[in-house]
Order: sequence, then structure tokens, then C-alpha cells
Amino acid sequence: MMKHDIRKNQSGYADPTAFEAITKVDKEMEKLNKVIHTIRTICDLAGFEIEERIILKDKKTGKIWR
Repeated sequence: MMKHDIRKNQSGYADPTAFEAITKVDKEMEKLNKVIHTIRTICDLAGFEIEERIILKDKKTGKIWR
């Protein structure tokens, strides 16, 4: 099975704008996943578990993650 090259659009032409956007979101999601994992680990070590949704706000960008 061939892996899709995110640097190119469906027509096979280079699409640097989309590539940059996807790469930026991937980096943000990686950072967010590390934070969530850390929070869950701390709660587990303290004998707690998370029952509701965690809402985070990035101080630098102001983006809210739900």
C-alpha cells in the first residue's frame, strides 16, 4: 500500500501551504498529547482519575483545546 505524500495535493502537485499547515497542527497535537498524558499520569500516581473533559488554553497563542 502506498503512503500518501502530504507535500503534494491529490493531483500530485506540490502544495507547500497545505504541507506547512498540516505540519504545524501535527506539532501542536504532539505537544497537547504530551500534556494530557502527563496530567493523566500525575492523577494516576495521586490516586485520582479524570471524570470530565479537560479544557486547556495555550498562553502563547490563546488557542483553547477542548
